[in-house]
Amino acid sequence: MTSWNETRQIEAHLFDIADTGSMLVFEARLMLDNNLADKVIWQQKAYDTIQQYGRRQLKKEIETIHQKLFTQPEHLSFSQKIRRLFSKQ
Repeated sequence: MTSWNETRQIEAHLFDIADTGSMLVFEARLMLDNNLADKVIWQQKAYDTIQQYGRRQLKKEIETIHQKLFTQPEHLSFSQKIRRLFSKQ
């Protein structure tokens, strides 16, 4: 089981926010402890997964707004202005 303190150390390592001394000690621990190295890999994978999820959610929100602005009658004037801006003249 990973302790909260260890999780914070891994995070500091992954985001390069630890002071130099702490970073050197952590990197030495990484070389000596395969279990810690595995934890770092899994924590990085978790961050990557969270980031991908956030991007997908943002894309969904943008698509929803796009659909509202370009399909609903109350936004017709805005839609036409935007289309004129980007049309070939």
